[in-house]
Amino acid sequence: MRLSRPRIPPVDMAALTTDQAEALKPFDGREPLAIFRTLAQAPKALTAFLSWGNYVLSRRNSLPPREREIVVLRIGFLCRSGYEFAQHRRIGLEHGLTAAEIDAVKAGADASTWSEADAALIRACDELHRDQFVGEATWAELARHFDEKQRMDLVFTAGQYTQVSMMLNTFGVQLETPADLDPDLDAR
Repeated sequence: MRLSRPRIPPVDMAALTTDQAEALKPFDGREPLAIFRTLAQAPKALTAFLSWGNYVLSRRNSLPPREREIVVLRIGFLCRSGYEFAQHRRIGLEHGLTAAEIDAVKAGADASTWSEADAALIRACDELHRDQFVGEATWAELARHFDEKQRMDLVFTAGQYTQVSMMLNTFGVQLETPADLDPDLDAR
């Protein structure tokens, strides 16, 4: 975590404006996570954010869920987003990643854990993070394992979670369970 307290506090669920209540309706009365309660400070932005985010996390994203989570975790780690990495550690485990693989996300594409396809995903994340571009060699390697739509969805996913990480880090969104913070991402 970059900040030990929020710069933008989550909304008070007992004192929502009409626009905030409308933006939080998709949560059907469940307590929204801190990220969503924070983004509800800008309710129209939250509504737009949920629309795109729902695509990235849905079956319409053609990357298989396990591979999508590799991308999300690598981008979260590269962006030093403790919140993002903690949330998606749990989601990654639910979608077939092992704890050892999640730890290997931090080591990068050269960790012995990875298949060629997984390593290509991680290399693409590194290049997107560093250069906002996937180089020819990595693109060709991705094409050996992923079709055109899946490669597009890789870029969409990396871009979405770069944006999410920037918001989480800058707004100071705090983890619901602080013990979930990866020690490698505790910058406080």
